[in-house]
Amino acid sequence: MSILVVGTVAFDTVETPFGRAERILGGSATYASLAARVVDAPVLLNAVVGRDFPDSHVEALSSRGVDVEGLVRDPDGETFFWAGRYHYDLNTRDTLATHLNVLATFEPDLPASYRTPGIVCLGNLDPTVQSSVIDQTDGRGLVVADTMNFWIENTPDALAETLRRVDVLVINDEEARQLSGQPNLVRAARAVREMGPGTVIIKKGEHGALLFCGDDVFSAPAYPLEDVVDPTGAGDTFLGGFAGHLARLGSTDAEAMRQAVVVGSALASFVVEAFGPDRLLSVTAEELDERIDAFRRLSAVPTIVAA
Repeated sequence: MSILVVGTVAFDTVETPFGRAERILGGSATYASLAARVVDAPVLLNAVVGRDFPDSHVEALSSRGVDVEGLVRDPDGETFFWAGRYHYDLNTRDTLATHLNVLATFEPDLPASYRTPGIVCLGNLDPTVQSSVIDQTDGRGLVVADTMNFWIENTPDALAETLRRVDVLVINDEEARQLSGQPNLVRAARAVREMGPGTVIIKKGEHGALLFCGDDVFSAPAYPLEDVVDPTGAGDTFLGGFAGHLARLGSTDAEAMRQAVVVGSALASFVVEAFGPDRLLSVTAEELDERIDAFRRLSAVPTIVAA
């Protein structure tokens, strides 16, 4: 089962209390694609870069098995650029610069080989762009999407139209409350599901993730790390790992969703260990299996014996 990943491929400059990295490879589609490839899911990447994007970055993606036929290079512009500074707790950040550059006029035009994916994985983009991608597929793939508070606030009608076509929505707790108008996350998930997505995943950062699927509610912990270097891309990594595991299983039932949440969480716990996607480029299947086992032990409920 192939995954179509549509999002941003970018340059990031990231500053945290533990260091700084200048113009490193970033973007939602980069993280999602590399995460899905860790679990050997076939990935079809659609994004745009500019004339300044080095061939070495394209090679980094293709060498991991990402299909880059849909990676468009615009010779007349520069690559999307984002710069941010994280606070000491790493849960909050300040955006220092956002230069859309070639992304401002990007209109996805999928290659013919990209139009029949098993899963459509939509990174954080303008919801009208997300809908245009869905329009270009055969309509049979599971649609997994991300969004953010900017689109919730500024494009509510377009977002509402897109959500009616989404099967799985992945958002954080703040976005869930903003989108639904509900402070309680259980009620927020119910309200969001009434907008279209049959399944909602609410990420809670260092407190794990909640899955709402059918009548099933599942809570996955976050992995406790001693060293968190850079949280950029953790959510996109979760998205790619989640979709990648579903593609690997060839199943989208409730049990597969539960497993996929754990896989996505495990991969996200790797990516924060270094600046940019470096850990996704080096993590092995064996390391991932060990981390998944650690998640299993974290969430194991002991047998309760009456005194």
